[in-house]
Amino acid sequence: MTRPTPKSERKYALHDMRFGRYGFFYFTGAFFALSLFGHWLFGWLAYVNDQAAHNAQISAGDYALIMLRDTLENWQSEFLQLIWQVAGLAFLLHIGSPQSKEGDDRKEAKLDAILEAVDPKNGKDTVAKLDQEFQRTS
Repeated sequence: MTRPTPKSERKYALHDMRFGRYGFFYFTGAFFALSLFGHWLFGWLAYVNDQAAHNAQISAGDYALIMLRDTLENWQSEFLQLIWQVAGLAFLLHIGSPQSKEGDDRKEAKLDAILEAVDPKNGKDTVAKLDQEFQRTS
């Protein structure tokens, strides 16, 4: 007879879960497919109503062009916004915008104070040497 495994020894491996390590990917893909299907379904219903209101013929080709245009227009808007938020802000942080350096001056002042407190005789010289070596601008 085998003894039960204590909680501390249990391993909850990701591959033991129902969807494995790619569960988030599967969920996101299913959510995307469902939302895209809903978008096109309700777009079809609106297209049929518009065509009926104008006594026009219903054409799957016209509907596909309208929906592709609307879908790509929406994606373009969303992806451009996302790209700007991620890439643009990463670039601004990289080049050292004022927003990216908010805490750096405070941290450097604290480290300078620590160096001077630890070594009162040589602390100021060490800070000056480091400032010169790393070209402190502030």
